[in-house]
Amino acid sequence: MPESEQTITVKKNYDFVDTIRCLSMIGIVFEHTEKFGSTNYASFYTSMLQVSFLQFFKFATIAFFLIAGFLINHKFTEYTPWQYLKNRFKSTIGPWVLWINVLILVDIINLLFIAYFLYNGERHMPSPFLDYLLSSYYYIIINTSFWFILNFLICIAILLLFKRFIYNLVFGGILALTSLFYSLNLYHGWIRTQHTTALFGFVFFLWLGAYMNKHIDVLYRFIRGISWLWLVGITTILFLFADLEIIYLKSIGLEDAYNTLRLTNILYSLSFFLILFKIGSIQFVNKIFQPRKTTFGIYLIHQLVILHFLEGIFHPFHWYVGSMTSIEAIFYSILRFIIAYFISMLIVRVLLLTKLRWTIGGGR
Repeated sequence: MPESEQTITVKKNYDFVDTIRCLSMIGIVFEHTEKFGSTNYASFYTSMLQVSFLQFFKFATIAFFLIAGFLINHKFTEYTPWQYLKNRFKSTIGPWVLWINVLILVDIINLLFIAYFLYNGERHMPSPFLDYLLSSYYYIIINTSFWFILNFLICIAILLLFKRFIYNLVFGGILALTSLFYSLNLYHGWIRTQHTTALFGFVFFLWLGAYMNKHIDVLYRFIRGISWLWLVGITTILFLFADLEIIYLKSIGLEDAYNTLRLTNILYSLSFFLILFKIGSIQFVNKIFQPRKTTFGIYLIHQLVILHFLEGIFHPFHWYVGSMTSIEAIFYSILRFIIAYFISMLIVRVLLLTKLRWTIGGGR
């Protein structure tokens, strides 16, 4: 293929980013809604089924950072690093702050309803209320999916700070070792293993995405040269190793056994990303879900839907995962995901039709 035609093909295939956006967001919402993983099973085979059910979509977070880094390459040609970072903060922080406050407000309304309507004033609001409010902000920002937006912006800022080394393999190696540190830390406990402590663990994937874009022709030749059998086979093996590592980490009492920065999950995520890259753009997915317009909004809203809509929908049924069979828990988790994703998507689609589309990063 002539160089000019190859360049045109590469540019057209950038639609694959939207497909990965969509599938990754599906994975993130699924991970946050599933309940099958909350129960411990004595049988090894049931445990394997459980961890496999959760592990399949664990590529999502790393994939998001990869495509973000992939797109940074083009933004650098349109904006200076400072302009890019300024635009990122402008389009991201405003909606982020708004939906945190919406979540807090809905929680307060829910407390008022319980205290004064269900219990006729016999149940009191949390006191001192200011302490409750501050602890709620801390919990939402640090311990929910809202944290990863801050983490994402911090990672971008770090990459821009070292922009001159962005295509330097030594710099990439240092970032890779930083991610590896968090992988090893799961076993040694040098620092706490919560996701908030992995502040610098995802910068490598931004760098790798930018590096892949820089050498896109080489990447395309590589991905065309590797057969589906080999790629799917390697990914399946890495998937099984990731499952086994989860089971081992659970056996030694680690609470964060599903940590995204497990070495096996990093390798699985990179391999799965190559599968998605080889598939390319799935046009009907991009057309139906419109990931470029809806992804950020779904990410911001799905936490609110899970905490206040989803639990309210299922509360009257008194379904408890602990009393379910593994198959029932799987179907229950899938049902929760479908409802949460549908409601989140519906809210986003409605907002996109109004002047409030800026609240989900859609511009004013």
